[in-house]
Amino acid sequence: MPPARRPRRRSAPIAETPVEARPGEALVWTDGACSGNPGPGGWAAIVVPPGGGEPIERSGGDPATTNNRMEYTAAIEGLRALPAGSRVAIVTDSQLLLNSMTKWLDGWKRKGWKTASGAPVKNVDLVQALEAEIARHEAVRWHWVRGHETGTAHAHKALNDRADQLAVAAASAARARA
Repeated sequence: MPPARRPRRRSAPIAETPVEARPGEALVWTDGACSGNPGPGGWAAIVVPPGGGEPIERSGGDPATTNNRMEYTAAIEGLRALPAGSRVAIVTDSQLLLNSMTKWLDGWKRKGWKTASGAPVKNVDLVQALEAEIARHEAVRWHWVRGHETGTAHAHKALNDRADQLAVAAASAARARA
């Protein structure tokens, strides 16, 4: 008789806190989008300079990509928009992007870019490019927000919604070029 299976515990929902820039720190709001997965995709990064300032919007697309590739690209391009030595908070609604860079990266490198199951890490080219961009800066921290929520109760993350709009528009433009 097989051993009894224990019920799987659900993890508690992740608490969301509004992001606050620390002194001298830029905020980079990122998002990726894909129409079909794979399919035409877009990325967006909104860079808020230290001390506030006017946000700088950057976006682009690819006619044949995945949503995850666009999430990584948004973070890479947001960091590239800043001078070397910057202090940065990357704000993302992507659990994959957050966990890749805060939980899994060291293990992947120790295992020769393999996952815990031994499979090759997907999008390793972009993970490595993102790691290189992070190395150019004095400090990079990560902040997660729940995506696709709008209205006055979510005004603190209006730039997440704006990044989503830019990424979706870039995906549409990429589809038109395909």
